[in-house]
Amino acid sequence: MSAFTRLLRENRNYRYTWMGQVVSEIGDHFNNIAVFSLALAVTHSGLVVSGVMLARAAPAVMAGPLAGVLLDRMDRKRIMIASDLIRAVLAAGFILLVRYPAPWLLYLFSGLLMFASPFFTSGRASILPTIASRGELHTANSLTQTTQWTTLTIGTLLAGTSVMKFGYEWAFFLNSLSFLFSAWSIWHLRAPKGEFRAERKALTENEVIRPWRDYTEGLRYMRATPLILGIAVIHIGWATGGGAAQILFSLFGEIVFNRGAAGIGQVWSCAGVGLLLGGALGHWLGRRASFKTYKRTNVVCYIIHGGAYVMFSQMQRYWLALIFIALSRAAVAVSSVMNMSQLLRHVPDEYRGRVFSTIESITWSVMMLSMMAAGVASQYYDLRLIGACAGLLSSTTAVAWGLLDMTGRLPEPKSEGIRPEEIEVHGEPTV
Repeated sequence: MSAFTRLLRENRNYRYTWMGQVVSEIGDHFNNIAVFSLALAVTHSGLVVSGVMLARAAPAVMAGPLAGVLLDRMDRKRIMIASDLIRAVLAAGFILLVRYPAPWLLYLFSGLLMFASPFFTSGRASILPTIASRGELHTANSLTQTTQWTTLTIGTLLAGTSVMKFGYEWAFFLNSLSFLFSAWSIWHLRAPKGEFRAERKALTENEVIRPWRDYTEGLRYMRATPLILGIAVIHIGWATGGGAAQILFSLFGEIVFNRGAAGIGQVWSCAGVGLLLGGALGHWLGRRASFKTYKRTNVVCYIIHGGAYVMFSQMQRYWLALIFIALSRAAVAVSSVMNMSQLLRHVPDEYRGRVFSTIESITWSVMMLSMMAAGVASQYYDLRLIGACAGLLSSTTAVAWGLLDMTGRLPEPKSEGIRPEEIEVHGEPTV
């Protein structure tokens, strides 16, 4: 924990980024719980929940390529602020849905909100090696992801309780304010060279106005770098079951365990606890594991993740289900922290926006198919059976990654952002 507190105390830019992250992500979870609870309260249909998730996924996929190109061409700080301000307006618009809770309006506002999101999330990942020194980068990555999961734990628990006591309007209003605070925080960032624009070897006006060429250039880079392509495969494998899992969290809390909005919040919150614990373990392992150990860890993590999710789906006792969902997400967190450190270490600055946005788009694309299948299946099959299938599908990640590793297709590329020997080894985090 001392490494985390030292980073926040000594690095002004990261401190402001972190402050904005904490507030905006808690606000996001207020929105999520309120939207899913409202959809189920009005329609009592898992298909509508699936529709909301798809309405969020499709725009994120479409925005990804554009976000990646702009983030690698323009000042990333300005793009992130614009994203926050647009999302603040859209988040406030959800208040109208309380009076007019038509499913198509839920889809519309959810889609618009998510279209603006990749411009911020990929931007934050892209500037991390700029605002953190080489010695701070691994800790900054671990703290960013651990914070994300801490806010998931706190935000969903508070949101579930608040929606039950104070209503949906309060949740949507807080979400809007959180984006304004995030924009204020990002505005305080100071770039070493005056702006947060990626350095490029060559930049002409002709190149600036050809975004598709830029995007395909990023795809060629990913295809030519086996490790980056392999990490994309991990996201695809997880998303085959992970998309269904996003829907099932709400359905299990509201319908299977009959706990209402509070149940949705509790399931998500326990998932957040698992992610938080796994993030701490991933930070510890990431500073000590060799590249060979890192690759093997991914296999173990996804075997545990899929198996624990299957157990979650079959538990009759609510408290046991919460324990298994926490274990499942802890395994995902260990892999996620280590994978992100590898990306930050190896991806050149000029490609970061496109790499992060492309991986995000690919993940959302596969999740869309998984969510669609789960939503339709929920109308005909038992939810516990669907949950077991989702867990087994996510476990295929271990098989795909393991085969790539065994056949020698995952060599370690050269370091671009941070070298292994430059990662600090003091101050273990505690949770």
